[in-house]
Amino acid sequence: MTDAHVDKRVQRGLRSRRVILDRAMDIASVEGLESLSVRRLATELDVSKSGVFAQFGSKEELQLATVRAAVEVFVGKVVKPARKAPAGIRRVWALAEAWLAYVRQPVFEGGCFFIATAAEFDARPGRVRDAIAAGRRDWQTLYRTTIAEAQEMGEIAADVDAALLAFELDALTRAAAEDALLHDDPSRYDYARTAIRNRLAAVATPEAPALPEG
Repeated sequence: MTDAHVDKRVQRGLRSRRVILDRAMDIASVEGLESLSVRRLATELDVSKSGVFAQFGSKEELQLATVRAAVEVFVGKVVKPARKAPAGIRRVWALAEAWLAYVRQPVFEGGCFFIATAAEFDARPGRVRDAIAAGRRDWQTLYRTTIAEAQEMGEIAADVDAALLAFELDALTRAAAEDALLHDDPSRYDYARTAIRNRLAAVATPEAPALPEG
């Protein structure tokens, strides 16, 4: 078997895996990770059950792969765009803006993947819960370290608790995402954006640059 033939098989396998995980993320965002099954995905995507099973091997591995894929989507939609902003308070604001844009679109059929699955697994110890928690923890750590960097640059007051501020900003977006979906009311995103902007204005130093408008 030639290397080119092997490469094509690998590429087909990766494309197939991506299609399966894209559908799995959408399903999980609406109905939860427990709703995922090899049979359902095979039926909906019109592929063989053996093909789906060969990609993941078990329901738990499918769930874990879906969580990892959702992390990659979040990084691509939120983290990478925000990192293009100048370091300091403007990057903190960029993280908040990108997070709000991610939940407002929404990227998945059921809204934020992590809000949906965290509620499903928060009281259920195990590998899936650990994976969801790790994704959330990494995001909150990034928020905190970005705020701490802004403090080191003299753009956010030094006496501000960076971890607490990160928790507050994150909580505002999560509350907006939950309420907007539950009440079918997108104005909740505007409330969150205004509240985040006001909170950052309250902790900004006189030397801090103005936050971008728009």
